[in-house]
Amino acid sequence: MILEGLVTTLNDDGSPHLAPMGPIVDAAFTTLTLRPFSTSTTGRNLLERRQGVFHLTDDVLLLTQAAIGVLPSFPLHRDAATVTGKILTGCCSAYEFTIHHVDTSTERHVLGATIVETHRMRDFVGFNRAKHAVLEAAIHATRFFLLDRMTVVADYSRFQAIVDKTGDEPEREAMALLWEKFHSAFGSNPT
Repeated sequence: MILEGLVTTLNDDGSPHLAPMGPIVDAAFTTLTLRPFSTSTTGRNLLERRQGVFHLTDDVLLLTQAAIGVLPSFPLHRDAATVTGKILTGCCSAYEFTIHHVDTSTERHVLGATIVETHRMRDFVGFNRAKHAVLEAAIHATRFFLLDRMTVVADYSRFQAIVDKTGDEPEREAMALLWEKFHSAFGSNPT
């Protein structure tokens, strides 16, 4: 199954890097298959250091900010226990991993990873409809280059209606950021 979450890695200067990612996770939650783009910072960091931390969170505003590159600051974190990396303290759970398999033959690297340490910070209570809508809209935003304007307008309008009905302030703020990203990518004309 694919689980959407956040991956932290370390840059060359030792600073932390955060990116959304949807790895394939085995049923026992012991391995991950990560598929970063070859041009991404996360992909370069994972190839160089062969370790990182995958986080599950219900904070769709944080996921959105990371997806579209508008984090106001790096989230609160602490050092990982087993790998050289950072654990986001506001997430529900964190999974330290090491890379054991690398395939760089395609545009998206395929990196097999073993989970070496698990941390549970708080319960994951799930996503309501608004959080699901924001998550889908954020994924769209990372793929604007593959989508046509009219498809995105239709989908974003549907996502916005769901957020308006069932969302709270963080979901509304996330959708506002995503609409800004849409307008910068496609222009402000709605059609």
